[in-house]
Amino acid sequence: MDERRAPQLPMNAIQFSCNILADYGASSGEIQELLAYNQNRFNHAYSPKILPRETEPHIQAWQQYMIESQQIGVYATLKACLVQFQFPIQQGISQTQNYYKVTRQGKPVEEISLETGLTLSQPKQLSLTIHQTLAGSIPVITAGNRADFITLVQALTKRNEPYSVPDSMGACTVGNYNNWDRIRQYKEQWMANNPKCCYETDWTLEFQRLIPKKELYQDRFILLSPGNYSHISADQLGLRESEWLELSLKIRLEHECTHYITRRWFGSMHNNLYDELIADYRGIVAALGYYRIDWLLHFLGLESFPEYRSGGRLENYKGDPPLSEGALKILQRLLKAAAENLEQFEQQYIKYPRTLVQEIALLFALTKLRLEELASIEGILFLNRVIEEIQEVGVEI
Repeated sequence: MDERRAPQLPMNAIQFSCNILADYGASSGEIQELLAYNQNRFNHAYSPKILPRETEPHIQAWQQYMIESQQIGVYATLKACLVQFQFPIQQGISQTQNYYKVTRQGKPVEEISLETGLTLSQPKQLSLTIHQTLAGSIPVITAGNRADFITLVQALTKRNEPYSVPDSMGACTVGNYNNWDRIRQYKEQWMANNPKCCYETDWTLEFQRLIPKKELYQDRFILLSPGNYSHISADQLGLRESEWLELSLKIRLEHECTHYITRRWFGSMHNNLYDELIADYRGIVAALGYYRIDWLLHFLGLESFPEYRSGGRLENYKGDPPLSEGALKILQRLLKAAAENLEQFEQQYIKYPRTLVQEIALLFALTKLRLEELASIEGILFLNRVIEEIQEVGVEI
């Protein structure tokens, strides 16, 4: 039996999920696996009326980066500001003394002998934008091609080590990024305001006071690839290549922004299939204006359900430790049923054109449910019930 522990839910919620899983044919061991895997980690500490939507502090620095990039280019701007751009992708580089000094201690690059910086095949195609989401703005770096996207992911999330990146991965949120450029700006401002504190020991003491104030130096931003979404070709969806590439970028951007929103509002963005269902749903709607279940199933490799297409994105969300083969089959069935319930809910309850409060209420409602609940025959009623509760506290659709 899997070593996962079942989530601590009210007994009626646990029993309901157990009953649903049993109805889907799960064994007792598989029920325990799936109860843990489908645990709802979204924390609804915020009321729907006070969800934070203001821009985070790091956006000010990135707005300046955008201004600079219009003068000298995006690559040159980011190379001057993001220290990982000073190093190539190279096995073992993160263990070198130079890498430690620059990325962990913030030592100026000019003090260290570096042979080469980050190499991109199309540096002039790199773009930098600031995108407005439901939870405020977030910087977006879009690579010129797939190879450059992989390079950026390796540099900014894998410490410049040549880790492999799955073909089906086309976006990445970089979180809790220690921005040494912002720390440098803070230091300059602090020294200007405290002219008598001119010794390095003075700054060392102030730096220790800065460390707990992460909002002053930690950033969050998105990396995007310009290729086909979920490694799905235009032919598979019956679209023209140019049309699909444009739609792919819109889906990918909104998908990743949804993870940013749930992280900021509900404290969670996990490598989990339910998170992906929510994010893919919102991505499709952002690109088309409406939901297409056939696209969502294609993205995850379930377009020929109950057969699974090897290489589909579902393979990235098997859990840690991975679900057993039997539990994974049940998970696929749950996902299909949940996606169908979401489609029926759209048809019955969503009003067009969509409004901002409608989007907020539906996202809030989806994050209140477990996958078993949305996949049940009562799934549509559950969604509507949560939205009605939201209406009672002042958010209307």
